Amino acid sequence: MSKTYILAIDQGTTSSRAMLYNARLQVVGRGQFEFKQYFPANGFVEHDPEEIWQTTLQACRQALSDANVQAYEVAAIGITNQRETSVVWDRKTGKPIHRAIVWQDRRTAEKCRQLQQANHEPWVQKRTGLLLDPYFSATKVAWMLDHVKGARARAEAGELAFGTIDSFLLWRLTKGQVHATDATNASRTQLMNLSSRQWDSELCALFAVPMPMLPSIEDNAHHFGMADSSWFGAEIPIAAMIGDQQGALVGQACLEPGHIKSTYGTGCFALVNTGQEQVHSEHRLLTTLGYQLNGQPTYALEGSIFMAGAIVQWLRDKLGIIQTAAETERLAEGVPCDQSELLIPAFTGLGAPYWDPDARAAIFGMTRDTGKKQLAAAALRSVALQTRDLLQAMVEDGQTIETVKVDGGMTDNGWFMQALADITGYTVLRADTAEITARGTAFLAGLQVGLFKQLHDLQQLCRTKGTFTAEITSNERDKLYQRWLAAVAKVR
Repeated sequence: MSKTYILAIDQGTTSSRAMLYNARLQVVGRGQFEFKQYFPANGFVEHDPEEIWQTTLQACRQALSDANVQAYEVAAIGITNQRETSVVWDRKTGKPIHRAIVWQDRRTAEKCRQLQQANHEPWVQKRTGLLLDPYFSATKVAWMLDHVKGARARAEAGELAFGTIDSFLLWRLTKGQVHATDATNASRTQLMNLSSRQWDSELCALFAVPMPMLPSIEDNAHHFGMADSSWFGAEIPIAAMIGDQQGALVGQACLEPGHIKSTYGTGCFALVNTGQEQVHSEHRLLTTLGYQLNGQPTYALEGSIFMAGAIVQWLRDKLGIIQTAAETERLAEGVPCDQSELLIPAFTGLGAPYWDPDARAAIFGMTRDTGKKQLAAAALRSVALQTRDLLQAMVEDGQTIETVKVDGGMTDNGWFMQALADITGYTVLRADTAEITARGTAFLAGLQVGLFKQLHDLQQLCRTKGTFTAEITSNERDKLYQRWLAAVAKVR
């Protein structure tokens, strides 16, 4: 029987998902399992790597079972993952030395401040495209080496391995045979030189991360090794790995300079393809790798905000005003754009373009009339307002934006989609599936094993499901945005 299926692992911040695709990139099977979030101290966010591994295995097996497909029918596995989240494990046993430190974690804010005060940021930004912030992996790794007894000496001796989640899953799937990462995930560690796309010894020295613990860096479509037959019943080639936001850039077929996508998952991440050019932002956006194929880089400019779907989770889990995310659409109906309530979702600081780890969340403008409806609308609008921050910074950095392709779980919410068009003023194109990230990595895996011939084949496989245009005036839009900027200033 011919191998025509692709298994895409999408390991996210709150759940591990797996999608089984056919050769036309249609989903034929799926699996998803949530896992626990750990908050051991203020600003600390952790995951259990063993739980990530087990939920990933479960999700893959469920996707295969769901489609009644056997492992020997699968041509390739592609992996996409939450970026920056860092794991350090023992090379002999494969056991992590500490819980994974998540991208949202702020424990190294003081270390980043010290490096800024020592005037290292311009040099780091020029070399990596990234700003000094706890968001990235480098300071997380150093923290583990300094806080787990004996870890630093063991790392220097080559006994410990570091990886982002893609690398950790690859290690487990190959039973410790392969320690590698892809160029997009490596570009988010703050240890990779963005021009050479290799680990940089001077960066490693600055952040005190021993180089023997680092994985090899490969293209996004690459033969990474074989998933051991014990996991799914037959060996399967692992043919692609890519960070989740770059996976969405590919999945949305943003393959030409100027094409932009914005993904709404736990956080919100907007990337614009800048082609072969590294655009260095004057407005505190990130220069990053979009994807790398056949050793050739395609760069992107990125705006990252930490709270998008996570705000809806907060409404559900902490305030208890909804039971499911979908309820926010019904609640927000009828709440006007000039509502007095304004939510600044700086629960874990502010991302781009502010990069303020010490900012904290606040709700302004509450009245006796404020209730569930107003809070739901303010929460959804805050994501649209943060998106305007990102798009405005991109325009000021010289990018021309005509339409914005969007994806992610929040895009199922039609009220939010309309708010996004109203507040940004751009035409918003909703993808035909929320699982764009998985589609991107599935395509790259299929490209590697010959199911697809060239990158631009993807354009024929991408469709939209809804177009949204602004229904408020530019004057109303600008007035709301000025209120937002004034409120943000108060929490900084």
